[in-house]
Amino acid sequence: MSVWIAIAATALGCYLVKLAGLLVPADTLERPLVQRLAALLPVALLAALTAQQTFSVGDTLVLDARAAGLGAAAVALVLRAPFLAVVGAAVAVTAGVRALGG
Repeated sequence: MSVWIAIAATALGCYLVKLAGLLVPADTLERPLVQRLAALLPVALLAALTAQQTFSVGDTLVLDARAAGLGAAAVALVLRAPFLAVVGAAVAVTAGVRALGG
């Protein structure tokens, strides 16, 4: 039964966050600081999630094949490769490092 309580609490929380977004006055959303924050916040959150998923296992900091794949993806992005090429490079390098025992 506690799982259903957690699901209901999560659904209620999501609804309240959406409601809070609707209740923000329009002039507040038009401020340059708010617009800049809204543009940069998703990038920062995605970067933090990527770093956490790449460089940690539980509570331990690790440097393994995932880091090599991330590096390959970064190089492909700098070279302005298409998205599928970026993903393919990351997968290939990660698989290669793992195959070599890393």
